Amino acid sequence: MWIALGAFFAAGAGLSMLVKQKPYVPRPTEQGRSYFGVDGFQTSDRGLTFDVVEPEGGPADKAGLVGGDIITSFNGRPVKTIGEIIGLLRETPIGMSVEVIYIRDGVIKKTQLTTESEGGIQRLRKVGNRPEGVFGFDSDRTTRINRPETRIYGVRIDYVEPNGPADLFGIKEGDIVTDFDKIPIRTSKELLSRVRRAVPGRIVEVIVLRGPETHMQTMKISVTMGRSG
Repeated sequence: MWIALGAFFAAGAGLSMLVKQKPYVPRPTEQGRSYFGVDGFQTSDRGLTFDVVEPEGGPADKAGLVGGDIITSFNGRPVKTIGEIIGLLRETPIGMSVEVIYIRDGVIKKTQLTTESEGGIQRLRKVGNRPEGVFGFDSDRTTRINRPETRIYGVRIDYVEPNGPADLFGIKEGDIVTDFDKIPIRTSKELLSRVRRAVPGRIVEVIVLRGPETHMQTMKISVTMGRSG
């Protein structure tokens, strides 16, 4: 009998050791919520939008999203309110890749977005601290252009700094910037962010629409970026 009891307790101890050695995987709510990588969400008539993708190298940036995109679905779930997207981000494990469906210029698109932790977002912000590019415009003197009836989308430059890079290389007041360095531009904040990211002295391609709305010309203008300070 004593031998049988000893074997029983030995087996129990061994089982206990196996259980203790099993790695603990925290639930999403215990490790902090996932982050999307934008400046903040706003409601729109078709989903959720935002003004700018940041930080550089963050989830939304890597997924190819830009300010002005309208998110309609996250990981297979429709989203229409800020509370809904925040709730889904809390449920989503950090580092998980999910499908995001969005609308840009009236066209439905989809992409894969890999979420990031709050700490990861902060580290990316610190990495982004470097000399900023200068374009020679005033971000407060721009107008977002969103005209589905004529399919004209972009940001109109309402002021060009004399002798600044934009002026010297041919950007004019009234030009509508549609792409900056191969990135679609749909909000003023996104344009400012992309300008700041551009390396001083580097040549970037800017696509603009110029002329009266009924006869607009598409122009590609190469601009050598200036340096802040």
